[in-house]
Amino acid sequence: MPHPDFPLEPAVRDPKKLRNTALILVGIMIIGGWFILRAYGTWTMSTAKDDRPAMIYRITKERDLRMVRQDGKIVNLYDLRGRVVLIHAISTSNPEGCKNSLGVMQRAAKHFAANQEVALVSLLVDPLPADQAIPSLTGIAQQHGMQLPQWQLGTNEEKTLHKFIKNELKTNVFPHLENDKWHFDSSIVLLDRNGHIRRAVVPQKQGGPPYIARFDFDQAAGWDAQHVLTGTERNNLQELEKLMNDTIEILLKETDTPS
Repeated sequence: MPHPDFPLEPAVRDPKKLRNTALILVGIMIIGGWFILRAYGTWTMSTAKDDRPAMIYRITKERDLRMVRQDGKIVNLYDLRGRVVLIHAISTSNPEGCKNSLGVMQRAAKHFAANQEVALVSLLVDPLPADQAIPSLTGIAQQHGMQLPQWQLGTNEEKTLHKFIKNELKTNVFPHLENDKWHFDSSIVLLDRNGHIRRAVVPQKQGGPPYIARFDFDQAAGWDAQHVLTGTERNNLQELEKLMNDTIEILLKETDTPS
């Protein structure tokens, strides 16, 4: 049965009530914004004082890298779990592309020579024929002082290795051939004892979020070429190298890193 139509009357708006409602809403927004800013400021100050190395990513066993190294053995990167690991890429066709990071790795090998809990890994991005891989790796290792068991030089087939470097090591550049030279990100990547990629955290003196530092020594050398000052007696490359070594020392002392 249909309902009878009732006459509808327009709502009567009270300007005073509308104004009061608007003022209340504005007040709530201002107070809420103040609390948010205060909470953010508190978080910022506490974070700025936290210089523990940042966790970026974890390389799992399922996404591990298997490689042939300079002594001809087939090994897995996962085998280095329990140690702090420094990894970088090198190229024989473009030695200038890894000059800075290779120098840092050589000094790190000497600095941590007596510490068996620190391992170094260099990954050769240049594809090698199977019958030339081991002799080439052996020669390169001897040339640059990459001595086992501390320092491993390894490679894999091109697609697998390059995909690992970009996706798992979280580098900025996918290795690629350009003008007969391999171009790649030569930054040094630090892995903690459980395979987490870690980066340095630099608190800001003026407050604010800390700076998360990649160990990009080419970038640091570029800043030196532009005469960018560090505020210390060290140049940018030296400052970043010190920061890396300090970060390694922190990682060596960690005992509660999530597995």
